[in-house]
Amino acid sequence: MAILFKTSRELQRMREEMNNRAMKLFEEWKKKEMEIQKKILEVGLRSEYEAKFQKWKLEEEKRIRNDAVNKSKSVIMGQVTEHLIPYLPEFKYNPKDARFIGTPVDFVVFDGLSEGNLRRIVFVEVKTGKTGNLSTRERQVRDIVERKEVYWEKLHRRE
Repeated sequence: MAILFKTSRELQRMREEMNNRAMKLFEEWKKKEMEIQKKILEVGLRSEYEAKFQKWKLEEEKRIRNDAVNKSKSVIMGQVTEHLIPYLPEFKYNPKDARFIGTPVDFVVFDGLSEGNLRRIVFVEVKTGKTGNLSTRERQVRDIVERKEVYWEKLHRRE
């Protein structure tokens, strides 16, 4: 009976040891398998988001190029209009009286000068497009003119 009891205990110990080994092997396998699955998922996600990023980058580059082309067209149209405006019906002065300076305003008009009867001097800023907003410098010029802080100065250089 003692042998049977001893054998039974030994068998129980061996079962526990086998069970512990099996659990340890299972945990090791589970850990390795999770690492493998994690790497597979990581590679898949990285690949997917790299593709999405490349697509976004191409679309954004295209949008930026189109925007630059459209702005360039607007700038060119504005520059052409600035030079042609004295010959268009909405320009109410004699084109001979207009002097293009470009910045900070587009024209200075010496109204009536070509007829020999100067009536006034007018600063003209040409705007094209939807808003027609003045820049800070253009507003400053407008404000100075409206406050009548415009003066005549003669500079004589002797050689």
